[in-house]
Amino acid sequence: MDLRKIKTLIDLVEQSGISELEVKEGEESVRISRNSGPITQYISGPGPAAGSYAPPAPAAVAAPVAQAAPVAAAKPEVDTRHIVRAPMVGTFYRQPSPGARAFVEIGQTVKAGQTLCIIEAMKMLNQIESDKAGVVAEILVANENAVEFDQPLFVIE
Repeated sequence: MDLRKIKTLIDLVEQSGISELEVKEGEESVRISRNSGPITQYISGPGPAAGSYAPPAPAAVAAPVAQAAPVAAAKPEVDTRHIVRAPMVGTFYRQPSPGARAFVEIGQTVKAGQTLCIIEAMKMLNQIESDKAGVVAEILVANENAVEFDQPLFVIE
């Protein structure tokens, strides 16, 4: 199933307010669920037998911790950090080709519209650009690692 179709289906679920959508095309199917718990999304096709998916066990809830006395007139800190997120699923590349210099490094000043990385999806190389000017504070993904939709990639201050 085409990534653009999946993105369109996700947008449809978000805009319509429905809680779940399942679409089947031949042997492939996509199920998108929206609820207050963890997001469940899977794509199936020829492969493991149906029903072999086991949902993760629920996380243990931590006991509440007693709070210390508040510090007198503590100033709330304003977070000026901006997160650049992956617009698609694919493979993350920091440089345009093997052996070339990385697009950006930590501490480098970037402009809005400047290329930060490439995400390869379905043999297509997609340049990911900064949507804010600032300084690259963190690079959150290692080169050539797989990334998920909406996964944080960079922190810009």
